[in-house]
Amino acid sequence: MAAPNDHSGEELTARQQAVLDAVLALMVEHGGDLTMTAVARRASCSKESLYKWFGDRDGLLAATVQYQASRVRAGNYDRTKLDASALRDSLVRFAANWLSVISSPTSIALNRFAIAQAGTRGSNLGAIMLANGRFAIGERLKPVLDAGREAGLIGFDDTETAFRTFIGLVGRDVQIRLLLGDALRLPAAEIERDAARATDQFLDLYGTGLSVLGRNPTNA
Repeated sequence: MAAPNDHSGEELTARQQAVLDAVLALMVEHGGDLTMTAVARRASCSKESLYKWFGDRDGLLAATVQYQASRVRAGNYDRTKLDASALRDSLVRFAANWLSVISSPTSIALNRFAIAQAGTRGSNLGAIMLANGRFAIGERLKPVLDAGREAGLIGFDDTETAFRTFIGLVGRDVQIRLLLGDALRLPAAEIERDAARATDQFLDLYGTGLSVLGRNPTNA
């Protein structure tokens, strides 16, 4: 069992994952009206178990954010044998995962709640979201970017800047529109096209001559 406030999708038991699924469902239904009692009732477990597993309400929220963010991953690749095709595939897979996650009702509800709490005295949900969401996701992709640079496929001076550029190309205005209630629909096929297009735009900006070998001309 993972220690309180230190959870990831791989460390969680099936029972703990069910609890976090219950938290996400409650957020979609009720927004920020979230109590340990309501979570225990929805997940059919005791409050004592919640405190044992997650520490307190902030620990439960941190685990929920980390659990949701763990769905965003880059594709598999061998760092020692990285070529243009494998780099592009990893970036596309990451972009598609991220778009799928941020456009889901659970992520929209979680982000709306965090934004509402950000200006509230005594609330650290904003910091929890940044640490376990955006910053954790950044640390997941940056090794892919660094591996691409080491292989001579892409070139940049600062990994953080390259990461922010990539995320900007992938996300565009999608997340803010969804958070503001736009009834934007992103079917899987459209997400795949957007992910491929953003990746190719990124490679246009940062790619070396070798990187274009992994591109699909239909996505240019």
